[in-house]
Amino acid sequence: MKLKAMPPAIGSAPSRLAFAATDEQTLDARRRVFNPMRKSYSTARWKRLRIATFERDKFQCCLCKRIEGNTSRLVCDHIQPHRGDEQLFWSETNLQTLCKPCHDSTKQSMESATR
Repeated sequence: MKLKAMPPAIGSAPSRLAFAATDEQTLDARRRVFNPMRKSYSTARWKRLRIATFERDKFQCCLCKRIEGNTSRLVCDHIQPHRGDEQLFWSETNLQTLCKPCHDSTKQSMESATR
């Protein structure tokens, strides 16, 4: 006698991870939910301030001194984290130009050390 294939006893379990975004847009949308100041980064005012900061710093990273003409590889960084403080967020003197590698490694490690 031949045995029939049995249906699986257990279905697929739902993911235990709360969030695992892979694309930048999904990640940014998630961040905006938890941090209302994130929406300020997409305003025309911020874009003007960002470019003005790059021009002031002559498109040069303040940490490694690398000059980068492609603004998509530059970050307009808050020297002192604003943590939702609007005045600190918009302060021109609190902004600096960083290249993406310096922002994503050096600056992030400096900030995590002060938390």
